[in-house]
Amino acid sequence: MALRLAQPSTRAEIQKLISNDEPFGTFSDSCIWPDHPRQKASEHFVNLPRDSGGLHSDACPSATACVMTAIKKDFDVLSSSSASQAQKLASLKFLGHWVGDIHQPLHVSFEDDRGGNGVLVTGECSTSNLHSAWDTCLVTKSVGEDTGEAATDLMKSITPAKIEGLNRWAAMDWANESFAIAEQARTEYCIRHGASCDQPAGKVTIDAGYVAANGPIVREQLQKAGVRLAHMLDAALGR
Repeated sequence: MALRLAQPSTRAEIQKLISNDEPFGTFSDSCIWPDHPRQKASEHFVNLPRDSGGLHSDACPSATACVMTAIKKDFDVLSSSSASQAQKLASLKFLGHWVGDIHQPLHVSFEDDRGGNGVLVTGECSTSNLHSAWDTCLVTKSVGEDTGEAATDLMKSITPAKIEGLNRWAAMDWANESFAIAEQARTEYCIRHGASCDQPAGKVTIDAGYVAANGPIVREQLQKAGVRLAHMLDAALGR
């Protein structure tokens, strides 16, 4: 989606950078690079306290680096006139990954269960944990397995007005959106005890009702990520 929404001049710059990349032939494929193998492990997420009301600055609450600082750092490299082509290629691939990560709600969550990695699930995504379910299983159930067809379908409801509205927001706001979803009752990640957002005591059941409740959220987060990444790429590479 981001590549389709970006300006033609931006797409040309991206293709120029990716043409020098040995492992990946397309920008879309390259966005998995920071996970295979895992690179910059602390920058894929942001941890908040269990009684947090959300983020109030661009600083990472409990670390020197997190996904918010990673987005800024790699955007700055991609925008730089002095960075080498190799540096820009790496930052392009990182940026595509970071913007995806920050829109996955369990990447903005709690350290003690590693963003839902410690929360087991049963039912339709029973071979995974809650984090993995939101990473993959719920995505395929919500948009299918063909990424090209999924992008075409999701773009049908992306209007110029929607694009304008989404592009007024910054990384801290994106993180707060994701955190609000992580805390929603329908996500079943947060069990409220006063101000504290506690871990579920047992397995989370992902059934047809869970998919129906959260599928529209998955679709909307994918749309937001595509629109916002396109805007950042245009700002960094557009001529």
